[in-house]
Amino acid sequence: MGHDIKLTASDHFQLGGYRADPATTPKAAMVVIQEIFGVNHHIRAVCDRLAEEGYVAIAPAIFDRVERNFQSGYSPDEIAVARKFVANPDWAAMLRDTQAAIDAVKDVGPVGIIGFCLGGSIAYAAATKLSGLSVAIGYYGGAVVRFADDKPKVPTQLHFGEKDAGIPLSDVETIRAKRPDVEIHIYPGAQHGFHCDERPSYDKTSAEIAWPRSIGFLAKHLKK
Repeated sequence: MGHDIKLTASDHFQLGGYRADPATTPKAAMVVIQEIFGVNHHIRAVCDRLAEEGYVAIAPAIFDRVERNFQSGYSPDEIAVARKFVANPDWAAMLRDTQAAIDAVKDVGPVGIIGFCLGGSIAYAAATKLSGLSVAIGYYGGAVVRFADDKPKVPTQLHFGEKDAGIPLSDVETIRAKRPDVEIHIYPGAQHGFHCDERPSYDKTSAEIAWPRSIGFLAKHLKK
């Protein structure tokens, strides 16, 4: 459904990405932010699903500054390699590349953002710092708690797994206490990565609640 694209950030860095367009006139546009596994098959599939819902969907390759075209699967060895990209994350650079994606689709209409894992944290940070967004959704973003003092400028929805080994529920409650303006959902029994049907931690029950919930949030807040 989609195709590879090139984007240019404000510092003139050129990065890759993936874009999927709906078959009919788009409702709006969505920026999709990757996990630590790059713009891989799963992230492309998320873009395709959003296109099926009527949105132009674009996923910037935010690791291109470190390694171009990085894509990974989910084996223990692959996860170990992917973790090197977030050992010392350059949040400012990733947000510049996210802004480039927002700017690339703003001619479509209103723009939203959705991210997973690392991308969930970036989606939240984008909601607080970037321009041109109308809505933000983050799935299991581990760094959101560090950014929770910053108020999102747009309606924001967050999703967390109850059994996420990397994000304790105490972090989620800290976010909830600091940000009563943010809609937060916790999925019983779900682990980190519960939305990705290519990961061992996939939780079909939780994913099938979270995705329609996300699409409903977009329908409410992402309108021309």
